[in-house]
Amino acid sequence: MSTQALNILLERAEAERDDALAKLQELQRQAEAAQAQAQQLGQYRSDYQQRWTQQFARQTTIDIVGHYQNFGQRLDQAIAQQGAVSQFAQQRVERAREALRDLELRVASVRKLIERRQGELRRSAQRREQKATDEQAARAALSQMNPFVRLSA
Repeated sequence: MSTQALNILLERAEAERDDALAKLQELQRQAEAAQAQAQQLGQYRSDYQQRWTQQFARQTTIDIVGHYQNFGQRLDQAIAQQGAVSQFAQQRVERAREALRDLELRVASVRKLIERRQGELRRSAQRREQKATDEQAARAALSQMNPFVRLSA
């Protein structure tokens, strides 16, 4: 594979990595928002219980207790649901983080391959230069030993 093709491959790998990074950041924002909402619901549930505990101390009826229990159950369901949403969002973040890690490894591998290819090209050019220098030196030495022999270059 040519160096130019490897550079194109590197550009694509870097673009994929950058897209994965942007996706990870968005998923992290979503997971944080889901977690914050779950915490807000939990705090609201706590405040609600505290308010109703104070209300029960003053006066209570069967209807009030029923409404309290009904609403409390719905709050508990909402908290459980939001907890599941938050957990799912966190799982998506972890999968995106793993995908990003894989893409970063790919970018690093392509860079290493380019480095090796460039090293091979440098060594090959150095060998050609050395060979040309050696041939030129051999011709010069031969022409000094026998000035009547003309060598073609």
